[in-house]
Amino acid sequence: MKVVSIVGTRPQLVKLGAIARAFAGTGHTHRIVHTGQHYDSRLSDAFFAELGIPAPDFHLGVGSGSHGAQTGAMLAALDPVLEAERPDWVLVYGDTNSTIAGALSAVKQHLPLAHLEAGLRSFNRRMPEEHNRVMTDHCADLLLAPTEEAMRHLAREGLAERAVRVGDVMTDVCFHTRDAVLDGGRARPPLPDGVDAAAPFLVATLHRAENTDDPDRLAALIGALADLPVPVVLPAHPRLAAKAEEHGLKLAVGAVAVVPPLPYRDLVAAVLASRGVLTDSGGLQKEAFLLERPCTTLRAETEWVETLDDGWNVLVPHPEGMDRAQWRSTATRPAPRSARTEPYGDGRAARRVVSVLEEHR
Repeated sequence: MKVVSIVGTRPQLVKLGAIARAFAGTGHTHRIVHTGQHYDSRLSDAFFAELGIPAPDFHLGVGSGSHGAQTGAMLAALDPVLEAERPDWVLVYGDTNSTIAGALSAVKQHLPLAHLEAGLRSFNRRMPEEHNRVMTDHCADLLLAPTEEAMRHLAREGLAERAVRVGDVMTDVCFHTRDAVLDGGRARPPLPDGVDAAAPFLVATLHRAENTDDPDRLAALIGALADLPVPVVLPAHPRLAAKAEEHGLKLAVGAVAVVPPLPYRDLVAAVLASRGVLTDSGGLQKEAFLLERPCTTLRAETEWVETLDDGWNVLVPHPEGMDRAQWRSTATRPAPRSARTEPYGDGRAARRVVSVLEEHR
């Protein structure tokens, strides 16, 4: 069996780490195409080395651009690669422009398409990611769903016959990395000056267009983070840094300590050492949940509704509109006393993905 994985962003590279390990030693051919959607080495190349992923067989080097320009450039570059490879499966991941470009290139060439992380829905059609994930699901021949909730979404859209619940490969990677961090004594990551690893601190990320494109919105969120009573370690995604500069906003204000994007192991170590997480990232919401740290999501909705159970995750789209004491209390709250459930599987999802692809080819 030949499978071509198409990836382009940091979350997709993390998931690819689990899939690549599952393919290793199976006798199957697994080709990797990196679109170059994340072209900053801290969000891309470093992850291949850190997660032990084989070097990509094809690097398209697309880089940034508007949604249309970026997706179009990916399509133009992907078509000849897939035409030459003619795999048994094209495997696309998540909900990015790399995902929809890979899906369109595959289906227009009548190549079998599998979508990993199928069935997630925010029901916010203003999000580009929502369009990408919905269109990819309706294009795909095989829908690899992470949760029962995702399976229900697919059934409501008439896609149940194509769907298989495999679990969440991010759980595989997160648990593998967590164990490596703890076994290696790296539960305390390098932190910026002024942040004491032994004292409470929070980890925050911001990158979504809905939070960064509007200067007033971004200023309000930075102000809310800056006003917190404990240090906030903010790994600055290139999009966030660029938008802050464009809007004339400083990120390192008040409680906020800015650092470059963290390698995945250091991010896991930072979350483990922290009191909690503030983010608009779907991936980090789930990683906080898996690592048993409370998360405050700076959005009005989440695709990972299971994280909301028992208050592990709380949605706060407009912290600036909350009472100051309530905002501080929410952001710095302790972990719930109730035991965390396990809706995302047991850490063996990637092996199931390989088995399901074998069974359905």
